[in-house]
Amino acid sequence: MTASSTAFDLDTYLYRIGYRGERQNNYDMLAAVQRGQASTIAFENLDPWLRRPVALDIGAVYRKLVQDGRGGFCFEHNLLLGHALRALGFTVLDLAARVRWNIPDDQPRPRTHMVLVVTIGVQRYLVDTGFGGHTLTAPLRMDRRSPQVTPHGAARLQYEGGLYTPQVEVQGEWRPLYTFDLQPQRAPDYEMACWYLCNHPSSIFRGQLMAARPLADGRLALRNRELTFYGLDGRVESETLPTAASVCDVLSSRFGIRLDGIASDLAASLAD
Repeated sequence: MTASSTAFDLDTYLYRIGYRGERQNNYDMLAAVQRGQASTIAFENLDPWLRRPVALDIGAVYRKLVQDGRGGFCFEHNLLLGHALRALGFTVLDLAARVRWNIPDDQPRPRTHMVLVVTIGVQRYLVDTGFGGHTLTAPLRMDRRSPQVTPHGAARLQYEGGLYTPQVEVQGEWRPLYTFDLQPQRAPDYEMACWYLCNHPSSIFRGQLMAARPLADGRLALRNRELTFYGLDGRVESETLPTAASVCDVLSSRFGIRLDGIASDLAASLAD
């Protein structure tokens, strides 16, 4: 993906995600940037849910997620991350995936999720900060099929028939997130998939309010008014938020989403 250098400021991006270390295109920095973005910039679908347009040029994505303090979903997250990694000297391949999470094996799915493959030397890594409640918080080596340690539990990357399938361990069971191959994608591919997610009547992005954020001790997820914390120690704590105001407060205080410019529309939609 290309964009004018004036549309993106690397220093401001790194400050936004809390990275203060050296800038070297090695594994340690890749892992730190991935975890920093995933934990600082929330996954959220407020714009599609509010029927607001979503733009995928880097200038619009940078303004929304970095300057305006919002979150975003996979295309926004990984377009921003890929642009930052390229600015840091990494080699990045833009790909598309078919979501398998909670989808029956025999149900065909479109390519509606964006992922990145980053190469360091001869080693390739799957990198993704935009998969909501199970967003990866560490790169996964592409040549390893055994479980890999991440800050938020074990994950593994399976390969069969030309397809890669990242899986996460949930209560002792390996569950697939999505499948992808190595066919490069371009801006129009993402724009069409994004339009589908934002506009198709059956899209979950239109029908349910969602937000997610990995924390130091677990993961936080919001589905409509249901707020759930999944602790790394196995704790699960859920509550139903009683009012539109309480939902807005949680989005701001716990997910770190600035609601400037959308607060009134959000409160009105939640009150319906």
